[in-house]
Amino acid sequence: MITDRPLRFCMITTFYPPYNFGGDGIFVQRLSNELARRGHQVEVVHCIDSYRFLAGQEPDTRYEDHPNLTVHGLKSPVGFCSPLATQQTGLPLFKSRRIRQILNKGFDVIHYHNISLVGGPKIMEYGHGIKLYTMHDYWLLCPTNVLFRFNRAPCVQRHCFTCALSYKRPPQLWRHLRLLETNLKHVDALIAPSQFAKEIHSQLGFNPPIVHLPHFGSNSSGANTQHSKSDVASTTRPYFLFVGRLEKLKGPQTLVPMFREYGKAQLWIAGTGSYESRLHRLAGGSDNIRFLGQQSSEQLQKLYQGTLAVIVPSICFEVFSLVIVEAFMQRTPVIARNIGGIPELMQGSGGGFLYRTDEELLNAMHSIATSPTLRSELGDKGYRAFVLRWSNDVHLKLYFDFLGKIAMRKFGYVPWKRENPEWPQPGFSVTHGLTTSSKHH
Repeated sequence: MITDRPLRFCMITTFYPPYNFGGDGIFVQRLSNELARRGHQVEVVHCIDSYRFLAGQEPDTRYEDHPNLTVHGLKSPVGFCSPLATQQTGLPLFKSRRIRQILNKGFDVIHYHNISLVGGPKIMEYGHGIKLYTMHDYWLLCPTNVLFRFNRAPCVQRHCFTCALSYKRPPQLWRHLRLLETNLKHVDALIAPSQFAKEIHSQLGFNPPIVHLPHFGSNSSGANTQHSKSDVASTTRPYFLFVGRLEKLKGPQTLVPMFREYGKAQLWIAGTGSYESRLHRLAGGSDNIRFLGQQSSEQLQKLYQGTLAVIVPSICFEVFSLVIVEAFMQRTPVIARNIGGIPELMQGSGGGFLYRTDEELLNAMHSIATSPTLRSELGDKGYRAFVLRWSNDVHLKLYFDFLGKIAMRKFGYVPWKRENPEWPQPGFSVTHGLTTSSKHH
């Protein structure tokens, strides 16, 4: 449990599996289930309207969360107008009442994640307790969340208004006010999963204190019971693996032309996204490139175990790559582009190679494809780094140490430790430093 009594957590995020696109929702589910497994009570608030609006359909997956975890999937009678209004105003508006009802139950910790469409900056003032915000992307800085200027290249000089229009997104009126600065004052700590994300926020003029706390990998998060439509049966042909959303900024288009001519191994692509049809056209029907579609967690584990290496070709400033950690969990080497927060995962782990050019990528692929011994050595090093740096136990120890420091600064003591002067009697819980009867929870 790590604490002397169970805590009450509320996770607030726009996307949560199965209503989810990327790594932010997966991480929230992973963290929530790990806390629940340790005896804590966890509630998750997310926006179903946002997923339906962006995906245009219902998800075809099912997940099983821990019994200690309650999920609130918010829906509004106005449908997509609700997240659109939040995107424009920075206010929860149509979901404000329901969010307040949930938070008024009382929580020890309110942890904000991707809140761009579920509540905007205003949601940070709701509720009481220790408040955290994890920077899964660059929403605090960037109207498009990704710092990928005009959908062409990493952003190093901001042109926010015209860039947002290039993404066909309406300008966000609240960014011209002080709504973000005002509501961030309600948050006790900002968390950056990588040093890179921490530093680039500072470089681009964002000055509130930020703490570095990397994400983690775990095989024990909610079970994905999706049945993939693709065939992932074993093959006699060796293959390299791409896993992720099929979007331009993730860089799969840089791999497809290369593998049309590469004869030593196939390229297997696991994932879906808006760039998928473009990638199929680039592949030109090549039998050296396989599109597997969305894969379940169990299927991905098998793909990681069977591949020569995972390739991470992102051309954007990735905050963190869960794919790299998941590959290391399976003792699989990684070849990754040297950009954004990715080098932090690779450097020092010894679990693979970084590259900047196509030639460097081809050299790394050749080294791994022609040497099973090297592949095994890299995989073992990656796994050791995972255990030491990115396992669930390591993350949660740092997480609770961090919460303890915030509690000391905010309350003058740690409410969930027996040695504190206001440790509650049995049947009571502590929320926001005040002892309240647990029956109200």
